Amino acid sequence: MPNPNTFTARRERFIKQLGANAAVLPAASLVTHHADCYYPFRQDSDFWYLTGFDEPDAVALFLPHRPKGEQFVLFVLPKKSDEEVWNGVRIGVEGAQIDFGADVAHPVEQLSERLDEYLAGASGIVFRIGKHPKVEPLVLQSWAKQLERFPRTGFGALSLIPPCPILHELRLRKDSEEIERMREAAQISAQAHELARGVARPGLNESQIQALIEKYFRDQGARGPAYGSIVAGGDNACVLHYTANNSSLKDGDLLLIDAGCSLVDYYNGDITRTFPINGRFSGEQKALYEIVLSAQKAAINSIHPGQNAEGVHLTALRVLVEGLLGLGLLRGSVDSLIEQESYRHLYMHRTGHWLGLDVHDVGAYRLGEYEVSLEPGMVLTVEPGIYVSKRLPVPSGQPEIDERWQGIGIRIEDDVLVTQKESEVLSAEALKSVEAMEH
Repeated sequence: MPNPNTFTARRERFIKQLGANAAVLPAASLVTHHADCYYPFRQDSDFWYLTGFDEPDAVALFLPHRPKGEQFVLFVLPKKSDEEVWNGVRIGVEGAQIDFGADVAHPVEQLSERLDEYLAGASGIVFRIGKHPKVEPLVLQSWAKQLERFPRTGFGALSLIPPCPILHELRLRKDSEEIERMREAAQISAQAHELARGVARPGLNESQIQALIEKYFRDQGARGPAYGSIVAGGDNACVLHYTANNSSLKDGDLLLIDAGCSLVDYYNGDITRTFPINGRFSGEQKALYEIVLSAQKAAINSIHPGQNAEGVHLTALRVLVEGLLGLGLLRGSVDSLIEQESYRHLYMHRTGHWLGLDVHDVGAYRLGEYEVSLEPGMVLTVEPGIYVSKRLPVPSGQPEIDERWQGIGIRIEDDVLVTQKESEVLSAEALKSVEAMEH
């Protein structure tokens, strides 16, 4: 189990930033897969970040307006042997206090009768509207009662505030323990990529490579894949979210693998590698691969405190456009191509995203007119690519693409930690040089 002191420290920071407002954070619920079967449970990341509690349908209250010893309240599923025999042992009310540091704990069925009392005296209620259909009516009902009483008492919660600005700002900057967990997630993910590259050969099926990667994740103690693994041979790599993973690997094609593991405490890796299935690049494949690799290296080298995600993207984009111009796949000036987005039939996504408890992790990229500056402790992916296919039309004024380039999809992605000086590539154990990709 993760260090309980970590969650205590996070709650203290969160409660301090709440001021006189009370926060209500529900856990995730089970999601039906089919009939009476459920998908494997995945805790809500915000709830997990503050509690470390990994059961469904719980509700956490954070109450800075209450005295010490009453500020962290958990409502949880009670222990019931007739239900636990079907679905496993529950922590229960007592365990919520002993093992998870709750000041007070109650069975979750008591939430409706106790919520008014706990929220009374708060200046506002911090709650995410539109996400928790079971809990939202209770929160709104309690808030409505306070508003009704306000003219007579002069006390009551006058505002309903989303927790995202506070909580996601905290999650964006990883502490030392989080960084260590992300190093482990990246390392396991990188090792799986190396294993897959050593095994891949013509005649295998994409599904066999997927199975090998995800088995390795589980063998190393991870929960499993952080997202639907992409194992895309040949033209399949030009479908950005390809997850069918059921085609045969063909001699002469490239194989793009976008896969990362999720640890037991939900920290994720997210790595993409692309390599020739038969061990040798064709001339066209190598030319495009070298452009993507150069763009990625330039983008990673640009990462430092004071830079921003947009700057990282533009660094990679300029190298990509320059390279595609050099090959005759684009026509015009670099600046005009970027301004008019005339490259988007070959590169249609951003160069990266925040990474953490969510693969596309929370946190703002810009605040109004201002880009959010990178700071030590932030983790982001860097993943430029080139995708040549007939799925998107060639923009007016751009050259038609010769058949010899068609069906080549390349992406290279690493997980990068912002530090005080040079950035740290957490996923460096997954090789990516042209020499390493060939054998």
